[in-house]
Amino acid sequence: MGADTVRPKDTGDDAERRREQRGWYFYDWACSVYSTSVLTVFLGPYLTSVAESAADADGFVHPLGIPVRAGSFFAYSVSLSIIVAVLVMPLAGAAADRTGRKKPLLAVSAYLGAAATAGMFFLDGDRYLLGGLLLVVANASLAVSMALYNAYLPQIAEPGERDAVSSRGWAFGYASGALVLILNLVLYSAHDSFGLTEGAAVRICLASAGLWWGAFTLVPLRRLRDRRTADAGTAEGLGGWRQLMSTLRDMRRHPLTLGFLLAYLVYNDGVQTVISQASIYGSKELGLDQTTLIVAVLLVQLLAVAGALGMGRLARVYGAKRTILGSLVAWTVTIGAGYFLPAGAPVWFFVLAAGIGLVLGGTQALSRSLFSHLVPRGKEAEYFSAYEMSDRGMSWLGPLVFGLTYQLTGSYRDAIISLVAFFALGFVLLARVPVRRAVAAAGNPVPDRI
Repeated sequence: MGADTVRPKDTGDDAERRREQRGWYFYDWACSVYSTSVLTVFLGPYLTSVAESAADADGFVHPLGIPVRAGSFFAYSVSLSIIVAVLVMPLAGAAADRTGRKKPLLAVSAYLGAAATAGMFFLDGDRYLLGGLLLVVANASLAVSMALYNAYLPQIAEPGERDAVSSRGWAFGYASGALVLILNLVLYSAHDSFGLTEGAAVRICLASAGLWWGAFTLVPLRRLRDRRTADAGTAEGLGGWRQLMSTLRDMRRHPLTLGFLLAYLVYNDGVQTVISQASIYGSKELGLDQTTLIVAVLLVQLLAVAGALGMGRLARVYGAKRTILGSLVAWTVTIGAGYFLPAGAPVWFFVLAAGIGLVLGGTQALSRSLFSHLVPRGKEAEYFSAYEMSDRGMSWLGPLVFGLTYQLTGSYRDAIISLVAFFALGFVLLARVPVRRAVAAAGNPVPDRI
């Protein structure tokens, strides 16, 4: 049966489905500002400076009596937030599927994260512990909310349109991140003109991301609707951890879905590591200044919009799997070229950023839409919690490989080229997944193109 003739019973009429899709896009618009302005640009350096102001003469802070180098506090806080997210995401997903009420859980996690981000306005002086706590809460809340948000995709989009819908969501997010980052950089660079100290400007930039997140979350909460599945309520007495174990056992009955998750875990770890370590490579190995690095981040954000939409169109012609495989080849070529970049040449670094931007959004968007076809009906939130765990729960492995390579060789060039292994292995693993059989095995209609 073709994708045009298949209509999931939950989607309603066309007008209602389109309305929900437009509301769904706006959660990417709302929360992506946190990822861009807070995590990627401002919070790391600022929280590190706050920790350094609280450090002892040897450069250590002592959270809970544990000696920690001030320069490592931000990284450890991010790692702790990942652990918290991995513990909470499956429980939230199981609760959402058991009750059929994803929207209240989405609201709680979104506004908890937004409030924690807005609270970063009070991060000054030597309040590094406050900063670490707010980071853990915000980052874990974002992960939980994204698992619930992604679980809506198979309910609001027919099989044949999910690539396009997912790609538009990513495009909204990248556009939002770029817009707010431009406004924040204007405030930051001209803080004297506004009568602000540099620290006050940063705190306003951090807090504004939380306000933006909270304000635009109202749109999806008004437009998305909960659906009570056939299985909702049947496991009412099942505890959270027992439900998690039940989910893991259920996933073993879908080995092809697990095969895709393994491939995604590997190549997405490479993607996330490039995002987090590119600025270190640019500053330490290539000797580029902060302004150049910020412009490069903006370039990635802007081109990721076009990349997400463009790869969504390619997927309609060639299928999502082939398009993702092509993007992994592009990632390999781009990172390989990065190894040869000359130092002190910002133009070539911008070319590298452009290459990353063009494949970044599409790789993430199409991976999400492809996975949506592999999820058994009624288990969307649980399975997307596992998907989000693959996204965030293993994101320490790539940085570990990057760091160990640098430690052993003393070369950031060797460290960056080591990441090619993630894209090459991810390509091999994904190529081995028979996606049409995987969709059918999950009990879903198989689109004409996938």
